[in-house]
Amino acid sequence: MIDQLGNPAPAARDAAEYIATVFGKTTRAVLHYGSRAQGRTSRPDSAFDFFVIVDRYGDAYRALAARLSRRRVGLATVLAWFLPPNAVALRRITAEGERELKCLIISARHFARECSTRARDHFVSGRVAQRLVLAWSRDDDATTAVTANVREARERSFDWVRVFLPQRFDVPQFCRTLIGVSLAHEIRTERPDHANALFAAQRDELVALYGAVLMRLHQRGVLARDGETFVQTSPPGPVTRARVRAYFRWSKLRTSLRLLKHPFLYDGWLEYLLQKIDRSTGERIELTERERRWPLIFLWPRAFRYVRTRPQRHR
Repeated sequence: MIDQLGNPAPAARDAAEYIATVFGKTTRAVLHYGSRAQGRTSRPDSAFDFFVIVDRYGDAYRALAARLSRRRVGLATVLAWFLPPNAVALRRITAEGERELKCLIISARHFARECSTRARDHFVSGRVAQRLVLAWSRDDDATTAVTANVREARERSFDWVRVFLPQRFDVPQFCRTLIGVSLAHEIRTERPDHANALFAAQRDELVALYGAVLMRLHQRGVLARDGETFVQTSPPGPVTRARVRAYFRWSKLRTSLRLLKHPFLYDGWLEYLLQKIDRSTGERIELTERERRWPLIFLWPRAFRYVRTRPQRHR
């Protein structure tokens, strides 16, 4: 249902509770997203992905530094305001082994903005549009606020998906297009058919969720209905198409710039990136000793080659 954010699996709930203790009293909510939240088959070394919604960035990074002896509190805070969210890695030893927890730190203010029509880019919207789970919440007010934010992002999804749809479409086509457009406008490591795999893993939930969204648009007269097919009563014109495509080009630039923060904030960022490429494409990249020692200097040629030949370019 669109007003519910599911029930977390025990491992995700345990990880979220740990995350909340690491970032301290400023933590409002922890949302679980990504492959594990979607129920897709994951390798044992696959990271758990979370949004960590906080009141204040400074308090969150000071709590992190105090607990795990991390530095760069000032740098992390500045970068968070400049281009939220920041990504940081936590690692926790459990009975099942070490778990890597990828945490996207974002303030409640910025999360609300990025789920609204005032979003600066598509990074947050593209992730909350798919299945995610409220794994931990500070109180009922926090639950209500984050649920409303996610609902707003999903309800306005037609505003940008419609540009990439034909005039007539059904709910599964809408969902596949929503996922495919979000993936296509980031630098991703996955294979070209990844959007189909994502849709297959979430099909029932997404069809129910966005079927309800489209029905509300039908009731408002934005869409007509012909059996199982919806029809755009007023297809997007050239100005709308240009505006949406410009938004996605700008979003892709901002999302790419976020990767430049990883060497400063994400512990083990290089190994994480290599493992992600390996898991997603089956391509094992072996770095030279020089590339490992000074990646910010010598890894650029390899990175540019990957961008030119990455799987998404073969769509």
